[in-house]
Amino acid sequence: MIFTRPGDGRPASPGTVLKSPVGDPETPVVNATENPTNALVVENMPLVGYHVNAMLGRVPSYVSRSDLVSAGAFALVRAARGYDETTGVPFARYASLRIKGALIDELRGMDWVSRGARRRAREVTEVADQLTAALGRAPRRDELASAMGVGVEEIDYARSAAEVRVLSIDGYDGAIAETVVATGISPEESLLADERLTFLRAGVSSLPERLRFVVEELFFHDRAVADLAEEMGVTQSRISQLRTEALGLLKDGMNASLDPDLVPQADRPEGVAERRRRAYFAEVAARAAVGAGAGTLASVPTQRSVSSVDSYDSIDTFDAAAC
Repeated sequence: MIFTRPGDGRPASPGTVLKSPVGDPETPVVNATENPTNALVVENMPLVGYHVNAMLGRVPSYVSRSDLVSAGAFALVRAARGYDETTGVPFARYASLRIKGALIDELRGMDWVSRGARRRAREVTEVADQLTAALGRAPRRDELASAMGVGVEEIDYARSAAEVRVLSIDGYDGAIAETVVATGISPEESLLADERLTFLRAGVSSLPERLRFVVEELFFHDRAVADLAEEMGVTQSRISQLRTEALGLLKDGMNASLDPDLVPQADRPEGVAERRRRAYFAEVAARAAVGAGAGTLASVPTQRSVSSVDSYDSIDTFDAAAC
């Protein structure tokens, strides 16, 4: 039965004396603190703080006090509900046992290492102390393994398990979360990187054939400039010019879609070279949109095709004089 305050229908708070509703003389007057379970909890609440403080003095500083208090309070409530005073055991003693057990269980839940591994680590430490006293020095791994009758691998595992710690990122003074460096890229950075890679593939595929050939040979096939110049029948300086031109065009083609503010304005917006640049930008955007450049790059032209595209040199350089 839920008792309410007369006149407003709101639930009564603990400790409030509840009056009988008008017209119902048989309803008794009830005090919310008279419940035996509630009275035991309220009276013995200091036990939780006492045992939590005692436990915090024996555990690492990163253990959360609030987590222990919550576990201890819950154990106190359960002890009050399950207490049988006919046993003759004082409730404070009974509740203390339940609270300490709950705190130990909470600490075990914080530990990622099994109880068996912790026990083995303690055994290794005890044997190591005994051998240190007998030998006058720190024992080697093989000596520890021989003394315990186990393999060296088990000694290494026990020691590594003893060093495992689970730290709370909010359990320290100061903004420790801001000092932790993430080793991997974030989902947003991964998405942006994939987008730029898509436009890069589209930009390379959309380059004029001669410029594309230079980019593929130099950057994807790791060809030397001298070797490429000899194959194409031009000078090394000419290869460098084509490479610079291709990279500049590729950069502008990507930025035209990703960051248009980075694309430089042409001196002659209506010139032939600028119209060709705009056509290239549009092709890059179209290829990136449909994923046409996501596959393998086009096959490298043969020696015969190189001689045939050489006549388009003036076209592939986008009329540099006009720019």
